[in-house]
Amino acid sequence: MKSRNLDRRSFLKTSALAGTAATGAMLAAPAVNAQSPIVVKMQTSWPASDIWDEFAKDYAMRVDEMSGGRLKVDVLPAGAVVAAFQVLDAVNDGLLDAAHSVPVYWYGKNKAASLFGTGPVFGGSATTMLSWFYEGGGAELYRELTQDIMGLDIVGYMGFPMFAQPFGWFKGEVNTVADLQGFKYRTVGLAADLMQKLGMSVAQLPGGEIVPAMERGVIDAFEFNNPTSDRRFGAQDVAQNYYLSSYHQASESFEFLFSKTFLEDLDPDLQAIMKYAVEAASTANTAKAMRQYSTDLAELQEAGVNVRRTSKEILDAQLKAWDELIPELEQDEFMKRCLDSQREWVEKVAYYELMNAPDYALAFEHYFPGKLAL
Repeated sequence: MKSRNLDRRSFLKTSALAGTAATGAMLAAPAVNAQSPIVVKMQTSWPASDIWDEFAKDYAMRVDEMSGGRLKVDVLPAGAVVAAFQVLDAVNDGLLDAAHSVPVYWYGKNKAASLFGTGPVFGGSATTMLSWFYEGGGAELYRELTQDIMGLDIVGYMGFPMFAQPFGWFKGEVNTVADLQGFKYRTVGLAADLMQKLGMSVAQLPGGEIVPAMERGVIDAFEFNNPTSDRRFGAQDVAQNYYLSSYHQASESFEFLFSKTFLEDLDPDLQAIMKYAVEAASTANTAKAMRQYSTDLAELQEAGVNVRRTSKEILDAQLKAWDELIPELEQDEFMKRCLDSQREWVEKVAYYELMNAPDYALAFEHYFPGKLAL
């Protein structure tokens, strides 16, 4: 596997050098080959119509500009090379140089993947947990999982702290735990284990399969992620009750996956660009999401969708379900170390966040009275 990746990259470099030498021999010819960009084949786990495809292209644009055109990220939608849930294997096998996805999509290979974004909520936001990845030991635990435990030829970085995901879309009102019993519900990762404890059966499906599954009756309720993605794939056409706020996936970030062999074969400055462009895209994605998610939520309401907050009873039940699930997860030594690390980080960091934060809802209500009363 590594030799295949090395051969591919070495071929590109050797070809570029050979082209330079040939150009030097023919003084009248322009030095085109020496300036040819290295193409990075990146597939996402999203349809081309999803705003997240735009987010991946935000990354590609930054890599292009920061490298002065020496790197060109070719962003491909889900299905272009492999299916949405198969990008990890494709990067590991050398079919792709990179991928834009989320760790929960390879939960089926190792449940610990879900802890890197869709695990228990101890009181920290997605920003809290993205900070844990970079400053609290999360990156080393992620490296241990992917490279040491799973033996994968990948390097990964997290970017864009996602806003807490809505509880989702339902055909009728759901206000109590009793209302949830028997639902066939779409979610992914450890959220599937969580929702089963609340009395629902779960199907783990990529975003592009959700609406067809609703239309066929395979599922009768679902969540995906945000108002923009949901609206673009037609969630409002199959359900009219949209519940915001939930503890099932409240601290997730994107995963930028790279072939370790591919990355390490780049010049050091290009490696740095590939890495730090994740941070640049994270800021750009956050700003775009705030604008677009808010716009689409308002348009969903104008189209007749009933937008509500999830009831306190259901939120309390989710926390109690996590309490039941955590001891089961901690039977795995690695998962226990991850959870211990996350609890320690959240207790330290979120204490400051929460104690220091003013009541923004109070200020919002002051200037926009009655708007929060949904």
